[in-house]
Amino acid sequence: MGPVESLAKNASAKLGFDEEDAGWIELAMREAVVNAIKHGNHYLADKQVDVQFLVGQDAMTIYVWDCGEGVDPTCLPDPLDPENLLNPTGWRILWMRTLMDEVKYSSYHEGGCVVRMKMYKRSANSGAASAPANA
Repeated sequence: MGPVESLAKNASAKLGFDEEDAGWIELAMREAVVNAIKHGNHYLADKQVDVQFLVGQDAMTIYVWDCGEGVDPTCLPDPLDPENLLNPTGWRILWMRTLMDEVKYSSYHEGGCVVRMKMYKRSANSGAASAPANA
């Protein structure tokens, strides 16, 4: 995780994200990688998790690929439902959706699952996102 976290910090700084948003990006990326290792690859050492950062003028997009069968996040229990508060399922996805402006899941054409997370750079004067948030 160390090299990926360092890469997230460097990419965030390069784009000019403030310290708070850079921290949210790093945390969301960490949660996506943990999900990929745990749920996608089932902790198998021979399975790889790939991470890609795309730094644009106004946003950063992070892709995390695993070797699993994929996940339909709409089928997971709502972690905020009082009956699920102590259930660990679904919390990482909730955090990722809360922290990032966009989070989308899809199957990868070569097999596996890919999560795409995007955060738009905030305007320095208004504190608002330069594009609408999609949680």
